[in-house]
Amino acid sequence: MRKKIVAGNWKMNTTVAEGVELAKAVAAASSQVPSQVGLVVAPPFTHLVSVAEALKGSKVELSAQNCADKEKGAYTGEVAVNMLTSAGCQWTILGHSERRQYYGETDEKLVEKTKLALAAGLGVILCVGENLDEREAGKHFDVVTAQIKNVLYNFTEADMAKVVVAYEPVWAIGTGKTATAEQAEEIHACIRKVLADKFGAKVADDTTILYGGSCKPSNAKELFAQPDIDGGLIGGAALKADDFIQIALSF
Repeated sequence: MRKKIVAGNWKMNTTVAEGVELAKAVAAASSQVPSQVGLVVAPPFTHLVSVAEALKGSKVELSAQNCADKEKGAYTGEVAVNMLTSAGCQWTILGHSERRQYYGETDEKLVEKTKLALAAGLGVILCVGENLDEREAGKHFDVVTAQIKNVLYNFTEADMAKVVVAYEPVWAIGTGKTATAEQAEEIHACIRKVLADKFGAKVADDTTILYGGSCKPSNAKELFAQPDIDGGLIGGAALKADDFIQIALSF
């Protein structure tokens, strides 16, 4: 059975003090969540050490929102994977649509980041997804397939044990458009097939694939009922502990 995961990406929100309070609230409520459902929170870099402390003794794991594509050196403003592990991280998100869109993150860079993260013992939540133009042009399967191949086909079956894929329908985030559960499922099934083509059916079946398109308490149950949707990468709803836990209780 592949792992069910609900991960909260806080993005550029909360002060350190606010983040600690949010983490404490999530940690306190996490005992309500069944043991087979994993919980992950991804605060800003500035919060990691303090949030790691706030999560101690709970089932909630800690993720960064990004990492550098270099081990160390004269890279002002970057954060290396060994800094993340030393701060208490077990995960990092890579390739989020906002990183790709606003900061020019390429698949080539993501290969380097993924290599470093896995070598450091971090789990990787790799984001893929198509924008509105690509969706309307009917290229959504091609775009997502290419993103998976360009990054994950550089890794081994053993590496895949530490990789989670998160599908973001970029066209449905903040646009007023909504991805249906069926639209989400068909892309998740496509991702699993692309993984199976390279790594075999067992690895594909064992890989957790999360939905990252405005998942909230009101639609989580319908989404999570789909056979290939194994949880969510949650944005806005992750900033409220009650909403985040309600989503985790939707399986």
